[in-house]
Amino acid sequence: MGKFLDYNPDQAYLLPPSVRDVLGPGHLCFFLRRVVAKLNLRAFREEYGEEGGPAYAPEMLISVWLYAYALNVTSSRRLEQRIREDLAFRYLAGGAMPDHWTLNAFRRRHGQGLNDLFTQVVELARASGLGRLGHVAIDSTRIAASASRNRIDTEQGLRDARARIRRDIRRWQKQCDADDPNEGAGLEVHREARERLEQQLQEVPERMERLRKSGMKKLSRTDPDSRFLRERSGFTLGYTATLAVSEDHLVVAQQVSQQPTDNELLVPMVDAVERACGERLQQISGDSGFFSLDNLQAMEERNIDAYVPDSNLARMLNRGGRIKTRAVHPAQRRMRRKLRDPAGRIIYARRKAIVEPVNGVLKEQRGMRRFRMRGLQKVSVEWALCTTAYNLTRMWRLG
Repeated sequence: MGKFLDYNPDQAYLLPPSVRDVLGPGHLCFFLRRVVAKLNLRAFREEYGEEGGPAYAPEMLISVWLYAYALNVTSSRRLEQRIREDLAFRYLAGGAMPDHWTLNAFRRRHGQGLNDLFTQVVELARASGLGRLGHVAIDSTRIAASASRNRIDTEQGLRDARARIRRDIRRWQKQCDADDPNEGAGLEVHREARERLEQQLQEVPERMERLRKSGMKKLSRTDPDSRFLRERSGFTLGYTATLAVSEDHLVVAQQVSQQPTDNELLVPMVDAVERACGERLQQISGDSGFFSLDNLQAMEERNIDAYVPDSNLARMLNRGGRIKTRAVHPAQRRMRRKLRDPAGRIIYARRKAIVEPVNGVLKEQRGMRRFRMRGLQKVSVEWALCTTAYNLTRMWRLG
C-alpha cells in the first residue's frame, strides 16, 4: 500500500498566511499593485464628496479592473465572481468584495480618468526605457458593438412603422369601443395595448430626427453611436479602434472613433503619440488605408519619415507584379520611389511585425472582438483599459 499525503479540504486554513508564498513574488498582481501605487489618482478622488458613506478606494477598483482586462475578464459580473474565488483578485481587492453594480458604476463614472491612466502608464514605461519612438506603426481594426444588426432604423422603415402603428391603434380603438363595459379586465387590456402603441408612435419622430442628424442611411436603435464599417468579411456594426505601437511593442497612443475609413485618422494619431510621449515622431508606417495626399503632405511638412503606400503600390508590395496606375501628385511619386527602394521596403515590412501582433493579442487573447458597453464614450473607456492592461503586462514581462 502506497503512502499518501493527508487530504482534508474542510480544514480551517487551506492557504498559508502570505499570498506571495502561493503566487510567487514575481506574479503580475504584485507588479500591478506597485505600478498603481505610483499613479496620480487625484482626479478619481475629487469625484467624491464628503457626504454619504465611505466608498471603495480608487486604487483598489483600478487594480482589479486592469488585472481583469489583462485576463480577458471584461464583464462586471464575472469580475465580481473572480474577486470572490481567485486569490490574485482577492489580494488586489484587499479582502473587499465589491458587487458588480459597484464595479460597473466605477467604470462608467470615471471615463476621463481611466483614459488618462493610459498616458500615465506610457510615461512610466518610457521612464523605464520602453516605448522608443524610432519607428511607430499605426493600424486600425473594427470591433463589433454590443448591438444587433437587425435592430436598425432607416427612413423608409420608420415611415412604414409609423403607418403600421397607426393601423394598430385604430384596430385596438375599435376593440375598446366594441367591448362590453361590464367586462373590465378585457377593456383594460385593450386600453393598455393602445397606450403602448401611442407611446411607440410618439417615439418615431425622435428616432427620425436622430437618423437625420447622424447623416447615416442606417442607424442602430440599441447603440446609435455605432456604425456599419467595412472589413474583409463584409460589414460590421461597431467602431474603429486605432493603435500606434512603438518598435518594442508598447502601445503609445490609442483611440476609438466612428470613422468608416482610416485616412482621416493618421494625423490625429500622430498628434496623440507626440502628446503622450512629449517627443516628436521621426518615422511612422501605416497600411494603404491611411493613404491620402493630404496625409503625405502633412507628414512632409512635419519632417516625419512616413511609409504609407497607396492601394496600387500596396498590392504590388504584398503580391508582386507591376503598378498599373501612374502617380500624378509629386508627394505620391516621392512615396512610390521610397517604397520601391529595397531599403524602404524593408522598413515598411517591419510594420506588420510591430503593430499586427498587438492587435492579435488584444482581439484573440483579451477578447476585444466585441465591446460590452454602448456609446462612443463608454467603448473608448473599454479600449483604454484594454490597451493600458496590455502595456502593463508588456512592462511586467520585460521588467
